[in-house]
Amino acid sequence: MSSEYDKYEKDLEEMQKVNQEYLDGFKKSLKSSGLTDKTIRNHVSNVDFYINDFLCYYDIQEVQAGCYDISGFLGSWFIRKAAWSSSGTIKSMAASIKKFYKFMLDKGVVKQEDYNYLCDEIKEEMSVWLDKMTRYNNLSEDEDFEDY
Repeated sequence: MSSEYDKYEKDLEEMQKVNQEYLDGFKKSLKSSGLTDKTIRNHVSNVDFYINDFLCYYDIQEVQAGCYDISGFLGSWFIRKAAWSSSGTIKSMAASIKKFYKFMLDKGVVKQEDYNYLCDEIKEEMSVWLDKMTRYNNLSEDEDFEDY
């Protein structure tokens, strides 16, 4: 059991090193585009949460998998797991993640069809996610979010 956990920790550490390189490049790209330091920090923090917390929560996934997990993140996990989740933070997260994956597309890390899928999913599902956020905030004691 301990060796399994040790392997997970080692794999997680390796993935986070790779992810940090992506985040550093993303931050540099945002800085060169003239965004304020506060906006840059917000985008980088949002993406860091997505790729290092969510994508590594159940199983350690490479950043490329994030193009296909956005609905599970913004439509469920983020709402349930992040105490600060709100309609505004869902929109902010989506914008940051979209910017990040555009950067990853430009760097050749993700393919055009993967990026397109991500963008389409955000566009098509945003109203559903926002509705889920509203319903989650208004759950009664005898309701379970997973019922939705």
